[in-house]
Amino acid sequence: MENHRINVKAELYWNEYWQGKDEKPQLVSAWQFGADPDHLAQLVMDGIKTATCSGYVFYGEENEPLPSVSVGDYSIILSSEDLPLAIIQTVKVEVLPMNEVSEEFAIAEGEGDRTYTYWWDAHEKFFKEELDKIGHTFKEDMLLVCERFELIHVK
Repeated sequence: MENHRINVKAELYWNEYWQGKDEKPQLVSAWQFGADPDHLAQLVMDGIKTATCSGYVFYGEENEPLPSVSVGDYSIILSSEDLPLAIIQTVKVEVLPMNEVSEEFAIAEGEGDRTYTYWWDAHEKFFKEELDKIGHTFKEDMLLVCERFELIHVK
């Protein structure tokens, strides 16, 4: 995932969504999916993608806090052009070695043919490229931040 500060359009969308509702949450982040932001966002909006993961090492490299369910984290999903598309709420976060991620979680990511094999191959390729950029080497037991979420609203 790529984290971004809330831009003006995302902030307007967030405020618009909560207008007239009780107690607007104070914590929200805005970001786009790393590999193919528009396609993956569409999978979320279609209700197919209900999970995502990223390498634990990237949170430290980018000085980003881990997602949390204790505060009911909300996120605004952005397009590749940083336009707000949807709001999700984190419901579960686990830090696991990649080779211990369950088939059920891989399927919940909703990508490709929705098999574990597809998930593994796509993520291995993605993480090798991203780790190489920061001078790290891919390992099958690299720690992943595995996040499950619920779709709250589609713009």
